[in-house]
Amino acid sequence: MARSRQLTAVALAAAFAGSLLTGCTSDDASLSYQTDYSNHPPLRVVGYPSTGSLETVQKAVWRLADGDARGLATLAVDDKDAKATARNWVKAFSAAAKGEVTADFYDEGSVRQVVVLYFTKSGQTKELEARIGDDGAWGLTLDEPDPAEATAKPTWAPPKAGGSGSRTSGTASES
Repeated sequence: MARSRQLTAVALAAAFAGSLLTGCTSDDASLSYQTDYSNHPPLRVVGYPSTGSLETVQKAVWRLADGDARGLATLAVDDKDAKATARNWVKAFSAAAKGEVTADFYDEGSVRQVVVLYFTKSGQTKELEARIGDDGAWGLTLDEPDPAEATAKPTWAPPKAGGSGSRTSGTASES
């Protein structure tokens, strides 16, 4: 009888300790972000991103580098053309996203922010719009189902990151 109580006590202690350890581990989203962060080159940042716009753009660059059109499409704030747009972007920018990428953040980013990605390896540029969707979460506007539109170089952006700064303030600082 005493031995049975001891075994029960040990089992309960192990279960309690296991539940404490589980409570101390990162949630799946945090672990996924940390893994992505360590598996990719760092994103260079110019301008003043918000926390939400920075995280969204960083995830987009990772999905591009991984050739993950499905994962990129999940970042869409409106999924009408998200899958086609994501495929276009991956086809056009995946190889370049594996190298150094600079994200130039324009305007203030409380609910929406224009970002230009500069891919050092290829010399390509890509304009993105990060914004808060109807669900209150940050995402991307993915509405370029035409491959020509998806790969069009922004006509207003400077040739190098940080070349003109925010379109509203006229300055940019490297973070």
